[in-house]
Amino acid sequence: MAYYHTHGIDTRIVRIFNTYGPRMHLDDGRVVPNFIQQALSGKPLTIYGDGLQTRSFCYVDDLIEGIIRLLLSDEHNPVNIGNPVETTILEFAETINKIVGNIAGVSFLPGERLTSDPQRRRPDITRARNLLGWEPRTDLETGIKKTIPYFRLKMGLI
Repeated sequence: MAYYHTHGIDTRIVRIFNTYGPRMHLDDGRVVPNFIQQALSGKPLTIYGDGLQTRSFCYVDDLIEGIIRLLLSDEHNPVNIGNPVETTILEFAETINKIVGNIAGVSFLPGERLTSDPQRRRPDITRARNLLGWEPRTDLETGIKKTIPYFRLKMGLI
C-alpha cells in the first residue's frame, strides 16, 4: 500500500490462505504433506491436541484463478484468497485415510506445541466474491485426489 500511495505504483495485494496441491514440498512441515505421506506409508496420521482445531484448504488451481482475477482488476486494497470452508484436523485426517485406504487411523499427541496455534483458521473472502466474482470451486476431497498422485510419484510409490 505504501508504494501505491507514495509512488503511485500500480499494485495488487493478495492474502493467500492455506493452499495445497501437486508440487508441494514433501518436507515443508505443513499438515497436507505430513498427512498424505503418513497415509501413503500406512502409518497413523499424527494429530497434535484433540484434532478439533479447524483449517480451511484451498486447492492451488482455485488460488491461481483468484490471483489472476485480482491482477486483471483495478483493486489496490488487500483481497483474501482462500477457501472459507472449515474442516477440523480430525475430519481432514479421516478424509485422507479414506481416500488413500489407510487403515492405520490417527495418533493423538499432546498439543503443547500448539500454544500459539489458532484454534480456527477461516478466510473471509467477501471482497474476492464481490470485487472479483471469485470463490473456490474445488472441494477438499477432489483436491486431495488430484494431489495424491504427485506424492506417490515423489515418494517412489509409482
